Amino acid sequence: MPPEIRFYHLTSSRLEQALPALLQRTLGRGWRAVVLADSAERVEWLNQHLWTFEQGSFLPHGSAKDGDAPDQPVWLTDTEETPNGAKVLFLLDGMACEKPESYDLVCTVFDGNDGEATSRARHQWKTWKDKGIALTYWQQGDKGWEQKA
Repeated sequence: MPPEIRFYHLTSSRLEQALPALLQRTLGRGWRAVVLADSAERVEWLNQHLWTFEQGSFLPHGSAKDGDAPDQPVWLTDTEETPNGAKVLFLLDGMACEKPESYDLVCTVFDGNDGEATSRARHQWKTWKDKGIALTYWQQGDKGWEQKA
């Protein structure tokens, strides 16, 4: 069965604010996630950020630096891998997924204020649409995420 593919278009907040909320929703549904970033440095930055993004919050996660991949509900990586058995993939920084069918849900998160990021997301949308994969598009609005046509 093909995955559900969602595009999350950031317009009113930065990835630093939006990603933790998306991951919390994912974990709240009992799902595990992989977050694919474009570099080891970005993974390390995310690893630190997810511990400190909000006072009193707890978002369990890890990366290769931390180890224990099977025990990590959220796995941060710069390589397409799923060592924690996740069925949800978050693509950041224009990353692409070679095997979307390995997941139930693939989420591309991009900054709509960054022309290059928007262009990469459009290219990714077209590539998957041409393959006949069903896509949904979500944009930040005044009341949170709004599904657009």
